[in-house]
Amino acid sequence: MRWASVFLLAFLITWIYACRNNTAVKSNSEVKYKHPSYVPSIPIPEDNQPTTARIELGRRLFYDKRLSRNETQNCASCHALSSAFTDGKKTSTGAHGKPGKRNAPTLANLAWSKAFMAEGGVPSLEMQVLAPIQDTIEMDMPLPEAAERLRKDPILNQLSKEAYQRDLDEYVIVRAIACFERSFISFDTRFDRWYYQKDESAFTNSEKNGKAIFFSEKAACAKCHTLPLFTDGDFYNIGLYKTYEDAGRERVTYDKADNGKFKTPTLRNIELTAPYMHDGSIATLEEVIELYNKGGENHPAKDFRVRPLELTQGQKEDLLAFLKTLTDWNFVQNHTLLSLEQ
Repeated sequence: MRWASVFLLAFLITWIYACRNNTAVKSNSEVKYKHPSYVPSIPIPEDNQPTTARIELGRRLFYDKRLSRNETQNCASCHALSSAFTDGKKTSTGAHGKPGKRNAPTLANLAWSKAFMAEGGVPSLEMQVLAPIQDTIEMDMPLPEAAERLRKDPILNQLSKEAYQRDLDEYVIVRAIACFERSFISFDTRFDRWYYQKDESAFTNSEKNGKAIFFSEKAACAKCHTLPLFTDGDFYNIGLYKTYEDAGRERVTYDKADNGKFKTPTLRNIELTAPYMHDGSIATLEEVIELYNKGGENHPAKDFRVRPLELTQGQKEDLLAFLKTLTDWNFVQNHTLLSLEQ
């Protein structure tokens, strides 16, 4: 009987999901992105305030392979929820099987970002949507052609009318996906429960020691990975290489002093987003800690705070234990139930 109940439940879930993907929403009500009080309010464009129809349309587009030229790739191909919206690859593979040049970043808490891409060359989440769709390696689909293809889907087009009062076009695609991506909110971690909710039982002694190292002046991790997002959104050269093939921030500013600088990644869910760095060149968190412990490579633009730390093996293990308290398991199982409220 127990297995019969399990199979029945599985069937019902599958049936409900199938119905959800083949019918339009029946109303277009306003919703709010839900986040803790210790997090700043989300800056949202006036023309893209969240509604049920906009978020549902964005969800469908995010998982629609028709956005790629040969219909083999969707946004989730490189940004899987179970991996905190990364793909576990050194660099992502595009629609034609070609490898990209950069590691897929997490999409968690992008709603608070002020600049997008590793070098910060894109100023808004809506504009960022353009990049992977039209990139010849990633999805290789000019946006006007994508809009024409998807507009032929009567369900998507009806949902577009409900969401934005217009047929599905380029304007709708970038806004709907951005509206959905702003719902990727992740703050339900053991660190949050310990630090903000004062739950003393949430941490082990090793994790407490690691937290002390992380926030110490010596390690200076928190100088760039600032609370509550665990990133300051700025750009730094951390001494990953002596010579960078990817110029990073210099591509935007044309300033040699910005060579090899990349945006500080959030450390939230860092346990789930290996491999690391802009090019996926470091496989494990242990190796990341070792890079900082030795002070990185001697690049002329390396940030002055990246210097040898001389941590003991026990201290490195404690720091690793602390970083794992930043994992939000509820987020990677079903983010939308946690991040929206009527």
